[in-house]
Amino acid sequence: MKRILITGGAGFIGSHLCERLLNEGNDVICLDNYFTGSKRNIAHLTDNPYFELVRHDITEPYYAEVDQIYNLACPASPIHYQYNPIKTTKTSVMGSINLLGLAKRINAQILQASTSEVYGDPEIHPQTEDYWGNVNPIGIRSCYDEGKRCAETLFMDYHIQNNVAIKIVRIFNTYGPNMHPNDGRVVSNFIVQALKGEDITLFGDGLQTRSFQYVDDLLEGMIRMMDSRKEFIGPVNIGNPNEFTILELAQKVIALTNSSSKIIYLPLPKDDPSQRQPNISLAKKELNNWEPKIQLNEGLLRTISYFDNLLSIKPTH
Repeated sequence: MKRILITGGAGFIGSHLCERLLNEGNDVICLDNYFTGSKRNIAHLTDNPYFELVRHDITEPYYAEVDQIYNLACPASPIHYQYNPIKTTKTSVMGSINLLGLAKRINAQILQASTSEVYGDPEIHPQTEDYWGNVNPIGIRSCYDEGKRCAETLFMDYHIQNNVAIKIVRIFNTYGPNMHPNDGRVVSNFIVQALKGEDITLFGDGLQTRSFQYVDDLLEGMIRMMDSRKEFIGPVNIGNPNEFTILELAQKVIALTNSSSKIIYLPLPKDDPSQRQPNISLAKKELNNWEPKIQLNEGLLRTISYFDNLLSIKPTH
């Protein structure tokens, strides 16, 4: 049994990670300030004697004796990270400093949940880990993109200067149950709109591409990365290389929900990347032939079922 700290543990990805690591027989501390996370995501775990829930903001130091740390704390959808951009940058930068300091003191291994957004609007396609990116440092997305880039810098420097055992994964578009219904991300947006019979809003011409990864595949990649050979610290892309246009995604969601929704087109937001597709050859090589197993139709059906259930729950006052 390992003691594992998961920051952002009540969020979309963190809640799934808490559940999986508990099921594998570990002692899990879930840390969250509930800015975008929700107690609903982890309520079913609270009776487990090996699960500890702590309300805490990682911009303040935290102390615990653990073997491993997964740092997932940071709002990840544009609506949420642009709501308070200074706070977003502080979470990535000051949060990383606090957690790396903890890992250094207690000799724990720490994994950083970085992002494909470090590549910005990429000029190479698909993206490989040695690509430095094309990021606007003063745009509306910069608080997230540059915050995550700076976090990677801090992780590398703590590793080089202080010999902290680090791992860096760059997460590409991920979806699944426990997503926030109002997080503004394309999969949850389309599903909620389709289930409500509302217009499905496409930004731009809908021909920009994304690669959509189901959350279970991401968890497998992250855990394999944490358990990979000591010398391999990353960064490593974790994503699904199957590429779809946003228009294709909208059409799939309409078909799978049997919705009467119509597609409407709105102006493209500033600095929205036109292409996003991971090259996962490094992950395959280093993480025991890891590759995504759940393809888009199956993952969408599971996610639609979750949102259908969520939207049918009557609010209590």
